[in-house]
Amino acid sequence: MLKLLSATPSPYARKVRIALAEKDIPFELVTEVPWDHTTATPQYNPLEKLPVLVFDDGSSVYESRYILEVIEAKWPTPPLVPADTWQRLEARKVEVIADGVCDACVLMFWERHRAADQQSQEWIARQRRKVDGGLRELARLAEGRQWMVGDAFGLAEIATGTMVRYLDVRFPEHPWRSLYPSLVALSARVEARPSFAATVPVAQVITDKVV
Repeated sequence: MLKLLSATPSPYARKVRIALAEKDIPFELVTEVPWDHTTATPQYNPLEKLPVLVFDDGSSVYESRYILEVIEAKWPTPPLVPADTWQRLEARKVEVIADGVCDACVLMFWERHRAADQQSQEWIARQRRKVDGGLRELARLAEGRQWMVGDAFGLAEIATGTMVRYLDVRFPEHPWRSLYPSLVALSARVEARPSFAATVPVAQVITDKVV
């Protein structure tokens, strides 16, 4: 059986979990804290990052965008990306923006874990601008639409939906719900799906000291 190494708050791992669930692909979920010395992540990913999808033969693929490409290639039904080339590229663009927002949140999270006198407020402000810019663009793309790309649920909704709920975990003070009603509506639609309801993100405790 497939094995997915995942972290509970990770929007990247949640994307993969949702895709596997939407395609009804059985897998074993292995929860890891990649920062802790007990993690098995380095055995499967030389970059020591999650998520990692491990196949029956022990081979693995990693980085959520690449994992989703592999899943779509191996299990094309039901499709999560449009058949039309330009719509498919548009969905990938949405994913790039959503992942970029998550990346900025991760950078702010770790910067805020530094001693107060060592934190760079300029760095934090720069990441906040990325978050706000990404949210504005995704809200624009979602405005007045049932689905962000094409006429069916797919990658764009997975990427955007996981991103906004990640904000609730790692950036709870961000007022995205009051600023972007189109994203609130999209989040409500996708969170009603069983694949989303079963993968609600929660924070993890990091036991090892991160320097």
